[in-house]
Amino acid sequence: MLSPQTRVESEAVGEFASVMQPARYAPPRMNLNPESVRNGLGQLVLTLVKLLHELLERQAIRRIETGSLSEEQIERLGLTLMRQAEEIERLRKEFGLDAEDLNLDLGPLGRLFQ
Repeated sequence: MLSPQTRVESEAVGEFASVMQPARYAPPRMNLNPESVRNGLGQLVLTLVKLLHELLERQAIRRIETGSLSEEQIERLGLTLMRQAEEIERLRKEFGLDAEDLNLDLGPLGRLFQ
């Protein structure tokens, strides 16, 4: 592949065309298999749902620790989060995904879910 600094000078169009081969610059082909698209979309959506679930759990823990929730609210919140986690798990299995498939690699920040 040419670097941004590469300079091509030629009087002949053929020479220029040989340097600018479209195959070098063509984006990778997308896999448009309906099943893989469905699973890829399911993986993306479930990853986002899991992220939101984790954030809700952390917020709930903070609110419980500060004492801003009643016993009844804590019970309802715990039950809701538990059912939500069960539904995420059910959908993960339905899409044939491993738990690690819902974990994003954030590069230098590490994995999303530890």
